[in-house]
Amino acid sequence: MQFIETRGNDGKKPKGVTFSEAILSPSASFGGLYVPQSLPNLDKDFLNSHLSSHYKTLALEFLRAFDIDIETDVLKEALKRYDAFDDPSNPVPLVQIEEDCFVSELYHGPTRAFKDMALQPFGYILSNLAQNRDENYLIMAATSGDTGPATLETFKNQNNVKVACLYPDGGTSDVQKLQMVTEDAKNLKVIGVKGNFDDTQHTLKNLLASEDFKSELKERGIKLTAANSVNFGRIIFQIIYHIHSYLELVRKESIKMGDKIYLVVPSGNFGNALGAYYAKKAGLPIEKILIASNVNNILADWINSGSYDLTDRVLIQTTSPAMDILKSSNIERVMYDKFGAKRTKELMDALESEGKYKLSNEELSSLQEDFVATFSNDEEGEAVIAAYAKKGYIMDPHTATCTKAYNEPREKRLPTVIYSTAEWTKFSSTVSKALGHMAKDDMEALKWVTENANVSVPPMINSLFSKSIVHTVVVDKKSIKGEMLNFL
Repeated sequence: MQFIETRGNDGKKPKGVTFSEAILSPSASFGGLYVPQSLPNLDKDFLNSHLSSHYKTLALEFLRAFDIDIETDVLKEALKRYDAFDDPSNPVPLVQIEEDCFVSELYHGPTRAFKDMALQPFGYILSNLAQNRDENYLIMAATSGDTGPATLETFKNQNNVKVACLYPDGGTSDVQKLQMVTEDAKNLKVIGVKGNFDDTQHTLKNLLASEDFKSELKERGIKLTAANSVNFGRIIFQIIYHIHSYLELVRKESIKMGDKIYLVVPSGNFGNALGAYYAKKAGLPIEKILIASNVNNILADWINSGSYDLTDRVLIQTTSPAMDILKSSNIERVMYDKFGAKRTKELMDALESEGKYKLSNEELSSLQEDFVATFSNDEEGEAVIAAYAKKGYIMDPHTATCTKAYNEPREKRLPTVIYSTAEWTKFSSTVSKALGHMAKDDMEALKWVTENANVSVPPMINSLFSKSIVHTVVVDKKSIKGEMLNFL
C-alpha cells in the first residue's frame, strides 16, 4: 500500500511512500498530509467472517487487508496493548441508552479517553520502527486535553523516542492537566502554551514542515515526527472501532447484516469522523455521519453551508474543550478524497492566505452525501447530562453534544451509534454542576459524583491527586522551539 499527498507533490518528496515512512515523517508536500492510495473492501464477506471475532482479531485482519509494511508479529504485539483495558475481551463496550441509540464507549484505556484506542498500538509500532532502524525520534504532540496524556502514556520509557507535548495553559480540565504534568519518565517533556489549541497545533505543524528545525535536530542525531491525527498511524486505528460498532449491533440483533446505521461523532480535529468516513467509503453500511460540535461550530458551518471562514472567529472556551478547535486538520483528507489534490491545495492555500474558503455548490452537495452537522452550547450539554443521569447513565460533556445530532437531523429512524470519547471522570466538575453541585475543583467533584450518582472512579484517576508535579514550564508560542531544543 502506497500513501500519497493531499496537496500534490513538490518534486522534492517521493510521490508515494510506505505506511512506515508516512508515520515516521508525516509532513507531506506543501504542508499537506498523507492518505492511502486505496482502502480495504469491507464487504459482507469480510463483515460476516468477523461476527464472532475478538476485537484484536478484527483489528489484525483489517490492518493486514490494508497491506501496510509492518510485520504481522509486530502488529500482534501492538494490539496486545488492548489487554490492559478494563475488559480485554471487549475493549470497546456498546451500551444501549435508547430504543435505537447506542453509545460506543471508547474510553476504557489507561488515560480514559478515546485517544488510547489509536495511540496505544501506534506507540508500540513507532517505537519498534525507531529501535529496528537504530534511529532517534522526537515525537511532538499538540493536545486539547486527551491526545497529550495518551501520547505520554504510550511512549513513556520507550527507547529511541522522546516526546514533547504542548497543551494550552488553562484550556484543559484539572484531571487532563494532571495526567500530563505528573508524568515523570525522563524521555517526556510537557510544555504549557499561552494561547489556545489552534496556537499549539499551528506551531506543531510549522515545526514539522520546518527544514531549519529539522536541521537543528539532525545535528543532534534526532528525527522528527508527530502523534497528532495529522499522522495516519493514528487514523488507521480509528477506522477499526467503527467496524466493531456495526458488528456489535448485528451481534445484539439490533440490525441485520447489510442494514444501514447512523454514526454520531463529537468532532474537533475530525480524526474520529475521518475514520468513520473511510469505513463508509470502504463499504461499511453507514447512512450518514452526524457531526456534533460545541459553540465553536466551524465544522457545522462548513458542512451546512460550504463556508470555512476564520476571519471573524474567536475561539471560545467551553465545557467540552477537546472540541475547542477552529483549524480542523483532517477535513483536508476528506476534501482530497472528494475534490483531488489540486483543488485541495487551492482551498488550503486560501485558508492560509485569506483565512477562509468557500466550496462550490457541487462540492457542498458531495460533502453532504456523507455528513450532516449540528452543534449545542454548554447549557444544552449540561441538561443532557442531567437527563441521562436520572436514567442511570453518566456521560461526559463531549458525548452530551451528540444527543442533539441524534434527536434532530436524522432523516430516517435508523439505529444510531454515538461515540463517547472520554470518561466522565476527566470532566467531573462539569458533570457535578449538571447534577446540581458546584464543586471548587475536580477532586471535590469526583467525590461528590461518586457519592450521589452511584458510579466509581478508576484508580488511574484517583492516584493523580497524590502525584508530584514534574512539568511546570509555561511559555508563549514563540518560545516553544527553544524549550524543545533545551529538552533535547
